[in-house]
Amino acid sequence: MKKYTLLFLLLVSAIIIAQEKEEKNPQDINKKQEVKINAFGLLAFEWIDVSYEYLINEESSFGIGLLLGLDNNTNLDEYRKFSLAPYYRRYFSNKFARGFFVEGFGMLHTYDRENYNYYDFNGNHTVDNNETKTEFAVGISVGGKFISKRGFTTEIYLGLGRNLAGDSKSLEAVGRGGVSLGYRF
Repeated sequence: MKKYTLLFLLLVSAIIIAQEKEEKNPQDINKKQEVKINAFGLLAFEWIDVSYEYLINEESSFGIGLLLGLDNNTNLDEYRKFSLAPYYRRYFSNKFARGFFVEGFGMLHTYDRENYNYYDFNGNHTVDNNETKTEFAVGISVGGKFISKRGFTTEIYLGLGRNLAGDSKSLEAVGRGGVSLGYRF
């Protein structure tokens, strides 16, 4: 009889512990969408960079980011005027769509190419004129996402992409990154 009582108590305690681990946080229950603004991009580069993300499940999501350049006189990244960047993320934590992630993205972007006056190794003189170019790049980012119990989100991410255009006058690489603040609903 003592064996059965002990076995029953062990079974009940295992069920109680398992139920505690399955308890969801309020920000995880029926909340599959997020809207965010990149605060770093707004402060450092004078960009409006907003994004929308849909959570597929606890490990993955897809979204789209829209960037509009407000000022062409910044020193660090004066070329970017516009970008539209769809992305897919894979999260690597035991919590619902948060923690460390890896992201694959595509980026349709428009930028200004300024005048460059230079000589190549063969002594040829070249002058490039101002022009606006639109190109498509693919890349990868890494980052982390943090979520409060009320659904406010903060994420930090950094990535690099390569333009698919074969033009020698094109940008070879594009960057993606920032510190975004948002809300999960």
